[in-house]
Amino acid sequence: MDGNTHTPNALVDKKILIRAVKDSFVKLHPKTQAKNPVMLLVFISAILTTILWLISLFGLKDASSGYTLAIAVILWFTVLFANFAEAIAEGRGKAQADSLRAAKKDVAAHQIPSCGQRDTVTVVPSTALKKGDLVIVKAGEQIPADGEVIDGAASVDESAITGESAPVIRESGGDRSAVTGGTTVLSDWIIVQVTSEAGESFLDKMIAMVEGASRKKTPNEIALQIFLVALSIIFILVTLSLYTYSMFSANQAGIPNPTSVTTLVALLVCLAPTTIGALLSAIGIAGMSRLNRANVLAMSGRAIEAAGDVDILMLDKTGTITLGNRQACAFVPVDGAGERELADAAQLSSLADETPEGRSVVILAKEQFGIRQRNLEENHLTFIPFSAKTRMSGVNDGDTQIRKGAADSVKEYVLAHGGSYSTECDEAVKEISRQGGTPLVVAKNFRILGVIHLKDIIKQGVREKFADLRKMGIKTIMITGDNPLTAASIAAEAGVDDFLAEATPQGKLKMIRDFQSKGHLVAMTGDGTNDAPALAQADVAVAMNSGTQAAKEAGNMVDLDSSPTKLIDIVRIGKQLLMTRGSLTTFSIANDVAKYFAIIPALFMGLYPGLSALNIMGLHSPQSAVLSAIIYNALIIVALIPLALRGVKYREVPAGKLLSRNLLIYGLGGLAAPFVFVKLIDMLLVFFGVA
Repeated sequence: MDGNTHTPNALVDKKILIRAVKDSFVKLHPKTQAKNPVMLLVFISAILTTILWLISLFGLKDASSGYTLAIAVILWFTVLFANFAEAIAEGRGKAQADSLRAAKKDVAAHQIPSCGQRDTVTVVPSTALKKGDLVIVKAGEQIPADGEVIDGAASVDESAITGESAPVIRESGGDRSAVTGGTTVLSDWIIVQVTSEAGESFLDKMIAMVEGASRKKTPNEIALQIFLVALSIIFILVTLSLYTYSMFSANQAGIPNPTSVTTLVALLVCLAPTTIGALLSAIGIAGMSRLNRANVLAMSGRAIEAAGDVDILMLDKTGTITLGNRQACAFVPVDGAGERELADAAQLSSLADETPEGRSVVILAKEQFGIRQRNLEENHLTFIPFSAKTRMSGVNDGDTQIRKGAADSVKEYVLAHGGSYSTECDEAVKEISRQGGTPLVVAKNFRILGVIHLKDIIKQGVREKFADLRKMGIKTIMITGDNPLTAASIAAEAGVDDFLAEATPQGKLKMIRDFQSKGHLVAMTGDGTNDAPALAQADVAVAMNSGTQAAKEAGNMVDLDSSPTKLIDIVRIGKQLLMTRGSLTTFSIANDVAKYFAIIPALFMGLYPGLSALNIMGLHSPQSAVLSAIIYNALIIVALIPLALRGVKYREVPAGKLLSRNLLIYGLGGLAAPFVFVKLIDMLLVFFGVA
């Protein structure tokens, strides 16, 4: 969604800010607050202190009216700040959803009974289409629903979905047959079989996911929330115990209880894990948003978290590790043939070959020997196209016959016509295979001239990426249909840890199950129907948007850009989500420990003078201590919103080292921050005469 999304600086976008402020008040509804138990505690505390303030106006004072009002106002702001954090995270998604929704409109669908009855058209609204219906879509028309192309071929503009301006070809059969509702046919026509019911299209799911409306809490998030609730319950019991003990001690000393209900409510909110409770939802939504900005649609938050825990990456060779197009890099003559003679024959046989490999042979002959300016019409050449049966292609020029193709096929062809296949040629073929290349044998008039060396070009920088993944404890496995010799050579050059050669759907599935049985979490990419079983089995399964419907349904993520290398980015985003949540949880709990020292000594020094030794901040008074701590408690939420949205900086280091580093930074930071800022706020309150 490159063309439709906001940049990471969207936090300062005026429209998002205005919407987030409005939503902060809308989220004050009790049903919304009940979804976050920790913030529900703050919400109830705000209501309670507001009631205590209203009662104080009639002379029934728990504490001074001004002090109670101040506590109530700060608590309401704490709730609003938490709502704002969630709303601004959702705002990014809503901005993305708005642009997608603009592309989604009810269009007229041209329904037909069957492929053979293309002229029998019934115009119906797209919302009336059902799974299995057939529609014909012509140039200039919008595809009305998700489906599979079962007849025809067309150029399709998918920019509304992917943000990519270049059109793509969609045609029946193969792995390029899936189409998405809301995209536009630019040329020709296609017949589409609808694969989704109304309201269940890929675009509908995408809008719901980027809005955050359908984001379900992940198991880790639920577990953390249970932990935070347990901590909150403990702090409720601690606060009640402190109040009871304070009353008992005051009665024993024959003095009024110095601790009010208002103060203890404020104490409870300060000691409860409100910081992470307020930011927990925003962290999850922001993680989803970062994935959306990478043009990946996750079907669940669980998939993003699983990506953060992945330790096995299974990657297709073609398009991921290599550029996808093998290129001729050398001519290897055999049996006394000259290199120029071989290059001339190889180029002649490749002139009509429009594949990248064929064009590279023509270019190599031109570069090495200056062979060019052939007049095809004058020579009356007859080109023999490649076929899966012969596994050869070539050209006939009068009595001259040139063939190039797989070594076994050319060997069989030459021997069948009385020629010979030498040991020298066999050794050249094996040597090219050992180097990770693909050998193409060239024969002229049933005599072998030599071998063309086709080489897979490794993408620039992939070796470094795999090295970074290795530092993180992630094992990379290359999946390829190549023979083991070729696969081993490419794997060594690319720097992957292992490979699966001559891969089949069964082989991929077996490898994934074997790793999972040993406790590993496996991620893989795929785009074809033959990838569906392995995608369904993998913990993180990224289907290509250009792939088949079966692959999309089997995956738990869809890459809208259809870039196999995206899996590496997905793992980074998943790890960053887990790092951010862990870091801010550590910071929040460390904050609570520090706030003990800020509040409790100042609060109970009147009853227990010995506690003055713990008042290391030297806070002015019990009231200023409570006000300072609760103001800090509210403001720290706002201060951490950018970090929750942006995420903790990602570093490619082992998990143990990363954990130690974050515990050090956010643990010590969480301990130190309250001592500094609570004291600073206390000084400001005294300076302005508030306390």
